[in-house]
Amino acid sequence: MSKAQATSADSAPSHNQLDTKAQAWSALFSEPMSDLVKRYTSSVFFDKRLWQADIAGSLAHAEMLAAQGIIGAEDHASIQRGMAQITSEIESGAFEWKLDLEDVHLNIEARLTQLVGDAGKRLHTGRSRNDQVATDVRLWLRGEIDLIGDLLKELQVSLVDVAEQNVEVILPGFTHLQVAQPVSFGHHMLAYVEMFKRDAERMADVRRRTNVLPLGSAALAGTTYPLDRERVAKTLGMVDANGSPVVCQNSLDAVSDRDFAIEFTAAASLCMVHVSRLSEELIIWMSQNFGFIKIADRFTTGSSIMPQKKNPDVPELARGKTGRVVGHLMGLITLMKGQPLAYNKDNQEDKEPLFDTVDTLKDTLRIFAEMVGGQLNPATGKKEGGITVNAQAMEQAALKGYATATDLADYLVKKGLPFRDAHETVAHAVKAATTHACDLSELPLTVLQGFHPAIEKDVYECLSLRGSLNARNTLGGTAPAQVRAQLARHRARLEK
Repeated sequence: MSKAQATSADSAPSHNQLDTKAQAWSALFSEPMSDLVKRYTSSVFFDKRLWQADIAGSLAHAEMLAAQGIIGAEDHASIQRGMAQITSEIESGAFEWKLDLEDVHLNIEARLTQLVGDAGKRLHTGRSRNDQVATDVRLWLRGEIDLIGDLLKELQVSLVDVAEQNVEVILPGFTHLQVAQPVSFGHHMLAYVEMFKRDAERMADVRRRTNVLPLGSAALAGTTYPLDRERVAKTLGMVDANGSPVVCQNSLDAVSDRDFAIEFTAAASLCMVHVSRLSEELIIWMSQNFGFIKIADRFTTGSSIMPQKKNPDVPELARGKTGRVVGHLMGLITLMKGQPLAYNKDNQEDKEPLFDTVDTLKDTLRIFAEMVGGQLNPATGKKEGGITVNAQAMEQAALKGYATATDLADYLVKKGLPFRDAHETVAHAVKAATTHACDLSELPLTVLQGFHPAIEKDVYECLSLRGSLNARNTLGGTAPAQVRAQLARHRARLEK
């Protein structure tokens, strides 16, 4: 907010001033704000989503004021009664949001004063809109982070479900989008589980730094009233792992800091990047040139001119929305980079990118969890309609790129060759297989022995896709035994 409200109840404007002039500081000014400026500076039609946080913060503040003897018990009861009615009005859609009242905070304060009179005016004692809005955004974002954590868990469960069904399915693993080595499709899916697990951890870490109380810092310098800020923090659940209240320790920093919002948007950007990478693979795998998977029809669209088309619009749009979220991150960083202490009106511009980031991330995670894993059928208790895997197409693709060449090199190393010599020998074998238009495993033993006499009949076991897969039986490897061990680890973690 651009100007701090007076922290004294005595300097608070009358209800009439709040309701008609729309300025908590109007007594100082000789002319009303122009309609153009009202529209330009108003935030109510996007920040009204903060109403629950605003009311929760106000009730906690009022309770503390009463406990400290700063307002009377009767005023406290009136504030509680008024806020209950306002809550009911907002929930029912009866509340009238007024542009003239600029933002969610003044709209609620004006209505409270209309309902309970002077008690409503006393609520603002010991606080400013500067610390009020900082508190509201933190409270709101804390709740959204919790929802995002749940959605990240749902997406991980969907990926684990798909991985569990496809442990033995062989997928060509790529580097540089060239066939590299065979991997378990389940192993590939679990790579994304690891990414989204880290995203959830980052969100939890951001939540910890978000869940800190600015309220009581007033405009910028603190207040002369004997506030119990730690009491408010406890009431609002702004506590650490031990249940101790966590309060901003510097009033200047408390009202002007927005790094928690930037940090959240950075974490959201990383999460969307992971979604975008998965989207890119789904798009490629779904194309006719690959044909590795099918996506349920309800997540695709057709063409207005080409009747044969089935387009992967959801992953394509998610890939596009990633740029939108990353753009919000850049916007927020740029917003903060030149601001002196303490609060500046610039900070009103933090909300729309933050709100849109939250909405975009939640919608994306929700739709991807269903698109990947399917929807629960109440009749069977099983998920249906997720991605469908074409195991045969995957395995045939793995045979096209000499994916077991490294296995042949490893075979020769075990026979005593230095790896670099083995690497060169296998390159000649691949060249021969290319000439004969066949896989390495299809070359006759006599031909293979021509590249090195140490090669014996058992070489064909390591040259098979299945043999290559099973051979990588080390921690984190793609062998089915290792994939199942990782699945068990993730199941145990996600079921907590």
